[in-house]
Amino acid sequence: MAQQALNGSGMDDSRKDRGMREAPAAFVAAGEQRHEVLAGLVERVTFHSQESGFCVLRIKARGHRELVTTVGHAAMISAGEWVTASGDWTNDHTHGLQFRARFLKTSAPTSLDGIEKYLGSGMIRGIGPVYAKRMVKMFGKDVFDLIEAEPARLREVEGIGPKRADKITSAWADQKVIREIMVFLHSHGVGTARAVRIFKTYGVDAVQVMSEDPYRLARDIRGIGFRTADLIAEKLGIEKTAMIRVRAGISYALTEAMGNGHCGLPLAELIPLSIKLLEVPDELIQTAIDLELTDGTVTADTVADTPCVFLSGLYHAEKGVADRFRHLVAGPRPWPDINADKALPWIEKKTGLTLAPSQAEAIRLALRSKVMVITGGPGVGKTTIVNSILQILAAKAVTLLLCAPTGRAAKRMKEATGMEAKTIHRMLEIDPKTFGFKRNEESPLECDLLVVDESSMVDISLMHSLLKAVPNHAAVLIVGDIDQLPSVGPGQVLADIIGSNVIPVVRLTEVFRQAAQSKIITSAHRINQGQIPDLSKPDGESDFYFVPAEDPDQAVERILDMVKNRIPKRFGLDPIRDIQVLCPMNRGGVGARSLNIELQAALNPVGENKVERFGSTFAPGDKVMQIENDYDKDVYNGDIGMIEDVDLDEGEVAVNFDGRTVTFVFGELDTLVPAYAATIHKSQGSEYPAVVIPVMTQHYAMLQRNLIYTGVTRGKKLVVLVGQARAVAIAVKNISGRRRWSKLDEWLREPAHNDAAQRRISE
Repeated sequence: MAQQALNGSGMDDSRKDRGMREAPAAFVAAGEQRHEVLAGLVERVTFHSQESGFCVLRIKARGHRELVTTVGHAAMISAGEWVTASGDWTNDHTHGLQFRARFLKTSAPTSLDGIEKYLGSGMIRGIGPVYAKRMVKMFGKDVFDLIEAEPARLREVEGIGPKRADKITSAWADQKVIREIMVFLHSHGVGTARAVRIFKTYGVDAVQVMSEDPYRLARDIRGIGFRTADLIAEKLGIEKTAMIRVRAGISYALTEAMGNGHCGLPLAELIPLSIKLLEVPDELIQTAIDLELTDGTVTADTVADTPCVFLSGLYHAEKGVADRFRHLVAGPRPWPDINADKALPWIEKKTGLTLAPSQAEAIRLALRSKVMVITGGPGVGKTTIVNSILQILAAKAVTLLLCAPTGRAAKRMKEATGMEAKTIHRMLEIDPKTFGFKRNEESPLECDLLVVDESSMVDISLMHSLLKAVPNHAAVLIVGDIDQLPSVGPGQVLADIIGSNVIPVVRLTEVFRQAAQSKIITSAHRINQGQIPDLSKPDGESDFYFVPAEDPDQAVERILDMVKNRIPKRFGLDPIRDIQVLCPMNRGGVGARSLNIELQAALNPVGENKVERFGSTFAPGDKVMQIENDYDKDVYNGDIGMIEDVDLDEGEVAVNFDGRTVTFVFGELDTLVPAYAATIHKSQGSEYPAVVIPVMTQHYAMLQRNLIYTGVTRGKKLVVLVGQARAVAIAVKNISGRRRWSKLDEWLREPAHNDAAQRRISE
């Protein structure tokens, strides 16, 4: 029967009846007390974390008049399914009487009501509550068998045409495979939300792939780490000392380091890290590293005489960036000599601005440079300089291209210059099929000058791809703020370029009079200089405030009041669209995750039209952030959008990103997170009308000068710090920031690479 195939349960109704009176033997471990057994229909899934399997269910249980709140763990759970639970009753201080299940078993619904709820739960694309009702009315309990064996008959249902029928049939088949994947994972002790992603990656061969090499999961599937893959491998009988495991552990350690911004790790860090992770002798670690070196997966070299191991892709990207910069710098400029003594008065007359000596000198240098960097904080005139350079060169018929790493940064650049600006990905023309770029050495960009804004955000891989697409004759102007946080991705490109002293750099420090009237800007510069900003209550209107809060509970209360009431009322700003809460970290009561739940409940209370996936709830009106690059959809890590619609029938969520609607099927929602609050790291390259930043000593590990500086500089009209003055002082004084292991600055300083430096670690 299809019902049995759905989840492997052949329990009949009579057995369910007995389950109310007698606990099945499987539920009771030897020597343990017998727990009560509860059985019934899942009326509503109040919460389900597909990461941990933890769920809160409302169950229409046999023998109970009222719905029973049941908490437990299940890999997959939907309204309409029959559940048998073994556990105990408990009175929760907050939520009242609950049944706490030690064990949960689900089975396919057999009642018409249950089948309707199940089909209408959003599990199957193309079927929502409306079509579920119609299908059950027409086919009754045979509906599962009919979908599988006679899908053509679906067209007998009102409103179901050929396209929807095909979609339902396909989704049903996919769901069967996904459930097989879930059964495999669950049988090996893993409850995961990534079944859809595993299916999309490996297709119908998913179980075979996972069985042959479970460590592929950690490499290929975002959200599945080495420990999960290792758990499966152990269940499959793969020994701790197996070389497939040890080599996977080496790659995992380096990939984790990449997630922290490193391109490689010192050998003295990698070996003990691997020993701790793998619990195997160091000789095996050494052998595994040698094998990875032989295969070319990793590369050995030194950073300032420290032996290191790099992921090969990042190693070659760093070397490639250095080679391209040296090649570009060595060539002639794409424009003839320009008389700056004539050009500067001309641009002043054209713009109506009087250039400061530092600005004039920066323009002079840019006009005679092939590659140049302009860096500085807010209010120092970067935009004025860049605009002046662009207008002078445009008058000389120089072909210009402008780009930035994020959509918001590109939009801001366009507004500031009046010229077209694109994201780097769009300009390079991403090819979703190959995950590469159409613009490269063979098909370079068409420009004489490329301007890269917000360059502190550009990681080594993206910079490598960008420079490969720059034609040899072209000049490059790099603009950014060296004092901001480095890129989320690996490397520290802007810092290494500036630190190498190979490429001309203009560092602007003078804050101009108009900008100096903004307390946001003066506070940012004070922070950057290691001085605590003025936290006293301003006499009149200001754009920078400090609101004290002594503990996390008080901070949360004040943040909610700020966002929902005080700021909208006083400054006329929309609490969802215009105000962004930026947190030093994700974790904790005043971290981004917890604040998102509180802010979502306060600003956009969820109605019936919602979907719960991957531990988050999504509803129309919600602000969400994309957390990974999706080249097919043309949305990228850090992009913020608004949910327009949740279509339960189609199993889709429509999100508006800067005027463009992008559709996500429910199984893809692990790439979206609520964005009422976000980490400061995720805010790079963006500006918001107002930002609210919690600063608490609980964030001690992340309280660093460049972090608080980056957060403050994200606000255009208003910045509010909420927390403890002591925590602000800790952040301002802390310049320790973690060193990133990178070799780019060395490559830039070396005219040629000594290949003998590459050597096997074992030598």
